[in-house]
Amino acid sequence: MAIGAWRISSAADDNLGRYIVPLTVLAVGAWAAFRIVNIPRFAEFLISVENEMNKVSWPSRGELYRASLVVIVVIFLLTAILFTYDLTLGWIRNWILGTGD
Repeated sequence: MAIGAWRISSAADDNLGRYIVPLTVLAVGAWAAFRIVNIPRFAEFLISVENEMNKVSWPSRGELYRASLVVIVVIFLLTAILFTYDLTLGWIRNWILGTGD
């Protein structure tokens, strides 16, 4: 075997990579989030967002169901149309180039 092919691992290396680094990233992220939320302009922005969200008229369950159904049906229709275009244009390309499948 080549020199350096063996890796000597210790428990300290495993703990560093497995626990210490993620916990450090979590702590720094929590500190940064706390600091950002306590900036007065950002706090005012969050308060205004909450006030605007209270003004929103949310759809009923039936309206949400119908709107979701329309979106799903339109997605399937567009998929079918694009699939048809792809097959047609592929057939035309193969016919022009003379490369049949």
